[in-house]
Amino acid sequence: MNTDEHQPKLLSLVLAVYNEEPSIAALLRRLQAFRQSSQVPIEVIFVDDHSSDDTPGLLREACRTNACFRYLRLSRNCGSHAAILAGLEYAKGQCAVFLASDLQDPPEIIPRLLQHWREGNHVVWAVRERREGISLRERLIARSFYWLMNRFSEVSFPPQGADFALLDRRVISALLASAGADPSLGADIASLGFRHAQVSYVKAARPFGRSKWNLRKRLKAFADAFVSHSFAPIRFMSYAGILMAMVGFLYAIAVVALRLAIGIPVEGWASLMVVTLVLGGMQMTMLGVLGEYLTRTLREARRQPRYFVEEYVASEMEMPWHAADQGQESLRQLPHNVTPTHD
Repeated sequence: MNTDEHQPKLLSLVLAVYNEEPSIAALLRRLQAFRQSSQVPIEVIFVDDHSSDDTPGLLREACRTNACFRYLRLSRNCGSHAAILAGLEYAKGQCAVFLASDLQDPPEIIPRLLQHWREGNHVVWAVRERREGISLRERLIARSFYWLMNRFSEVSFPPQGADFALLDRRVISALLASAGADPSLGADIASLGFRHAQVSYVKAARPFGRSKWNLRKRLKAFADAFVSHSFAPIRFMSYAGILMAMVGFLYAIAVVALRLAIGIPVEGWASLMVVTLVLGGMQMTMLGVLGEYLTRTLREARRQPRYFVEEYVASEMEMPWHAADQGQESLRQLPHNVTPTHD
């Protein structure tokens, strides 16, 4: 890299926001303090995942009075991963950092991420050294997720997990081009295969409100990541079918042998019901696994957009919508159904 490439002309911060009204004021103060202390020009993109509280009003006001802030509101709740992809699509920096808006991920470690980027790494993971303020159940669920992904999928994660990262412009372009209808951000980035590094940090306890990641959302996130990047369930179904066929064949030989050699018929209504229920349960489970794959295949085949942006707010002082000097392939335009709001 030449000298100019060692320092980004613009760094983009992308934050997915959903019903974070209690934490918005503290978040804005923290981002302002970080921006003022930073030696790199920064833009902050808030992506509102269709919040139902007063989060939109607070962010609109902040973006109208600060030239470095921009606000996108999605037309429906699409999930944090799709929201981050929307923010990355609008990002103009040579590199971008996506992080949570609940103040658990510290923006103060971003200079360390930038240092690894300057050294030639295209992806710099912020890896959790430990997590504060979570229960044993949540820790076990997280560890199980990363263990299963590392053991049975085609991608590799830090065992402790990573919730935010810095991405080079070329990684952003590849991610936007390859992410599917049910994106799993960490797995999708890991599958791209660019040069990467890690920075450890302590994930703080959530200071405001409650986490939106309930068990249902965690299971969906796991299914999205696992189905998109692993064929282990399909292979397991094949192996289980072969095993059951072999067991059934051996049992049939035993039944015939006992009848012919000893003259003892094999009785057992209970054993017959057990076999029927076990096989029926396995078949239904296998159909469910196939349904997960087929459902996602259908969504990919329909080629519907992952999200729609219904509102865009920025200050009149916003930097021009132009990024040719940063090596982007083309100028991005707002969707035809979105009108920029400048106050």
